[in-house]
Amino acid sequence: MLKAPPERTLALADALTQMAERLRPCSRCFSFAEDELCPICQDRRRDPTLLCVVEEPSAILPIERTHEYRGYYHVLGGALSPIDGVDPEDLRIDELVQRVHDEGIQELVVATNPTMTGEATALYLADVLRGKVQLTRLASGLPVGADLEHADELTLGRALLGRRVLE
Repeated sequence: MLKAPPERTLALADALTQMAERLRPCSRCFSFAEDELCPICQDRRRDPTLLCVVEEPSAILPIERTHEYRGYYHVLGGALSPIDGVDPEDLRIDELVQRVHDEGIQELVVATNPTMTGEATALYLADVLRGKVQLTRLASGLPVGADLEHADELTLGRALLGRRVLE
């Protein structure tokens, strides 16, 4: 930045200031919004019975890019990590349970990261919401184009568990 022309540095500073002033959490899903609701929560063409729970707002865009998901989202604001002092009350789990109850959600897609904390969060959500909604988890396994000899045991094991019939 020190080597950049001053107008470029000032433009970046102005953009960051505008972002901080204009963006806020969506009052419904807790993603980023300029208004009360984010554009996804404002979209009435989406399936109101389908809810995808993610750790952070940054996880929404990759899911949206697939054009395969047409429900709404709920951002937890992180993942459970007792070692780091992140407990259930530090996340938006109570709000999630309330949405499942109030909005008539039929399927909750748990899209937490495939990490230790993400898995712990998914298991916790399953315990809290079991019997209240159909719970599904994003499939995990081998990426397209991967070689089996380079796959770790956990990834390969999940790919075997999640195998499907060839059509």
